[in-house]
Amino acid sequence: MLRSLSVATLATLLPAVAAAQGWPTYGGKATGERYSAATIITRDNVHLLAQAWTFHTGDQPHASGHGANFEDTPILADGKLLVCTPSDRVIALDPLTGQQDWAFDPKLSASLKPANDFVCRGVAVWHDPSAAPGAVCGARVILATLDARVIELDLATGRPCEGFGEHGTVSLTSAPSPLYPGELVLDSPPAVLGDALIVGSAIDDMTRARTPGAEVRAFDARTGALRWQFDPSPARDGARLSGGGNVWAPIAVDAASGLVFLPTAGPSASYWGGERPGEDLFASSVLALDGVTGRPVWRFQTTHHDIWDYDVAAQPTLATVRRDGGDVPVVIVATKMGFVFVLDRATGRPLFPVMERPVPASDVPGENASPTQPIVNRWTKIMQQVNG
Repeated sequence: MLRSLSVATLATLLPAVAAAQGWPTYGGKATGERYSAATIITRDNVHLLAQAWTFHTGDQPHASGHGANFEDTPILADGKLLVCTPSDRVIALDPLTGQQDWAFDPKLSASLKPANDFVCRGVAVWHDPSAAPGAVCGARVILATLDARVIELDLATGRPCEGFGEHGTVSLTSAPSPLYPGELVLDSPPAVLGDALIVGSAIDDMTRARTPGAEVRAFDARTGALRWQFDPSPARDGARLSGGGNVWAPIAVDAASGLVFLPTAGPSASYWGGERPGEDLFASSVLALDGVTGRPVWRFQTTHHDIWDYDVAAQPTLATVRRDGGDVPVVIVATKMGFVFVLDRATGRPLFPVMERPVPASDVPGENASPTQPIVNRWTKIMQQVNG
């Protein structure tokens, strides 16, 4: 808090700030902008910031002894600060005082051993526009768990929303079935588009090639009924011994156009592509889907036939850029290679030049690396200058 502002003053300002700005989703907005227009903190008073409170979640090491990482982005919705712990406990705090309002524990199984350690990147919130003010589950917290459940909680009380799935829970199934509890997990918050919840998954892409659970699913936010699912894995294109292409990073949504933007992971097995010849189409890509049907509208692949684990690991950012005298809606894609691709939001075409640059062939028996890779043209020119 600011020393120059009293708690009473902050309490007066908070509702207006939360309503006008807030941080109601993982990326600030469903578009993944990660930007706040709040103006209370300025260059002139930032030096006055001081710690207002500390809250300890009380999370304990899991019985499995597996590692845990605190990667949560708390969200501010309806005057509550919502925190998700590595063991998927959801805690609602008073943002002014740090006092706990309620907590929910999904009680993960003691046998769970997530391939990528225990982690929860956050939760989502959905407001039912048809609900009466103050109605139970008129505002809902959506939690995606490490044991592949989607759970809805009443934002006011933290109690499960009984009408969603089975007593507030939808359990996901996949094919093939996981080898062990934790081969497939949900560790990023669902995306919300209208009254649909869109959920991806994370998988162990190092143990076997034909991994489970690449499907992206859309559920009815009120009932939990499945509306559509889309499989971006190489298996859909004939590579029956391969999997991956799953969407573990947060998803971005354009409510105006109804498009959903998926950042897909690399195919499996991550470092060996002999059993998945070709470009692996939807893996290591950004995909635009129709949010109503789940059908693909366009794709842009950042790495062809990925054998380096170059997942698209960041939520795509939807923005508007000035180009040739006009405003162009775009999707900005940051990659593990250090390239940033800027794509036309409607078509997926690069707004700035991208070239297919010839790359060395693999010397691994049975591996057929892609002969070219997409390179930002400006970087290519710089490399040409460096190399003479």
